[in-house]
Amino acid sequence: MYAATPVPAGPPAADHHRTARPGRRLANLLAATLVAVPLLFGAAACGGEDASDDPNAPVKISIFWWGGDARAKLTEDALALYTKKHPNVTFEKTWQANQGYFDKLATLTAGGNPPDIFQIDDNFLAEYAARNATLDLTSYQQSGKVDTSRFPESLWKYGVVDGKLAGLAAGENTQGLVYNKTLLTKHGLPEPTTGMSWEQHIAWAAQVSAKAGMPGTQDPSADYKAFWVWLRQQGKDLYRDKALGFAAEDVTAWFELWKGARDRKATPTPDVIHEGNVTDVTKQLVVTGKAATSWVWANQLPELKKNTKDELGVVAYPGDPSAQWARASMYYSVFKGSKHRDAAVDVINFLVNDPEAAQVLGTDRGLPSNLDLRKQVAESATDPAMKLSMQVEEDLASTFGAAPQVPLKGHSTLKSELTKAAEAVQFGRATPAEAARQLVAACTAAIA
Repeated sequence: MYAATPVPAGPPAADHHRTARPGRRLANLLAATLVAVPLLFGAAACGGEDASDDPNAPVKISIFWWGGDARAKLTEDALALYTKKHPNVTFEKTWQANQGYFDKLATLTAGGNPPDIFQIDDNFLAEYAARNATLDLTSYQQSGKVDTSRFPESLWKYGVVDGKLAGLAAGENTQGLVYNKTLLTKHGLPEPTTGMSWEQHIAWAAQVSAKAGMPGTQDPSADYKAFWVWLRQQGKDLYRDKALGFAAEDVTAWFELWKGARDRKATPTPDVIHEGNVTDVTKQLVVTGKAATSWVWANQLPELKKNTKDELGVVAYPGDPSAQWARASMYYSVFKGSKHRDAAVDVINFLVNDPEAAQVLGTDRGLPSNLDLRKQVAESATDPAMKLSMQVEEDLASTFGAAPQVPLKGHSTLKSELTKAAEAVQFGRATPAEAARQLVAACTAAIA
């Protein structure tokens, strides 16, 4: 089942920190998982962890992750380092591009052939935890076998679902507003700053549009990251317990904010906004020359920089920066029914806490979760864009607020419905209030 070669899954996606939207097939597979997983656990409970009086008995651990060739090489090198230090442990490795990854994971899990360790993100962590597919790492954390003592507290807590530690943060990132510094300098325009209000940002963007002949900012009304930060600044949230954390009037206010920005020509036209909504990080408007700013994750700055000759800068999203948090870029989770649970836990602890592993993995999965190792990696970084993104995130760390709860089941539907509703407003097919009501209805049904 497992191989050191990638699973064919279509063309690799350049943004390895985002996952593709799931379709009906994934929903059906996850529904099947709900039935199949308890059966798997029943079988696992009879035999339990593979036991042996010999601590050096051979152990083979299966591991599955998404990413491109570069991540595959780094991950395989880190796993080889673990085997060098623990010669009895070897790995069955499978990786693929993010397109189709969760379809494959659901198939493996529902089919009774799950990997011992799998990579997951906050789009699906709560769903897999609710289906009993993830091992609760709390007891390992309490015993020190999973060491989170050097993690930002809000980072490791962003892996807690219903009181259980369902995933160990493989890296950290936060929201970042990336802007074209070369363009602003050329036209004598000020750079955006952390802490400017949303209204100030829109006024600044309108000034850029008028003077530089390029829309000042991509319209982020369809971007769940921007909406989420804005909600937290209003005392709301994306989710509260088992329900949405916002109402239709909140969405209406958000859509009206950006309708006003479009009316002031601070943003591109709807067709170009759509282009920015559907493209991957390598073709964001800030690097294709169609907007002076793009709304991304701060650790994506180096990938953006590869696609433009212009100098880029990055600041926090507008408003109070304490609305942002130490977000897990992705997690390592252990399958609850694994026969090698203890060994698998030791592997993921190694990947996030071993100094040599940190040097191998670098920032491919975000800033290292362990703050000591993050400092070590930062000191050895040579890429200017990487150093800048790390510095910005470190600066923001002092203002980070508490982590929100991990998104509920149906989060991927919320993201796609937000895009659908925002574009209906942008193209004039619906008023902000009409689109907001439709969005809340669709999202309420999705998380039910």
